[in-house]
Amino acid sequence: MRKWVIAGIVGLVVVGTLAGGAIAFAGGNDGEGSVTGRQAERAVQAALAATGGGTANAVERDSEAGATWEVEVSTPDRRIVDVRLDETFSVIAVESDSETQDTGDTGS
Repeated sequence: MRKWVIAGIVGLVVVGTLAGGAIAFAGGNDGEGSVTGRQAERAVQAALAATGGGTANAVERDSEAGATWEVEVSTPDRRIVDVRLDETFSVIAVESDSETQDTGDTGS
């Protein structure tokens, strides 16, 4: 009888842990976040082609305005833009980012 009680408690702990993890995953994952890999590299290539070069600062999954990808790019003319791409890596929009690029100039 004691083995059944212990097994039941262990089972409840395992089920509770799995359920808690699933809830945290579902609640905390909004489909966005930094990504890497082959598809992220394709998104970077498409974004840099759209901006005429520059440096990709971040690649994220996106769900705004029908986009699948968002790539933040520091452009050759020192602007920072967000390039939104669809699932086929076609450009949906290029928008100014609220961040500004640090020029290293101290203003002295």
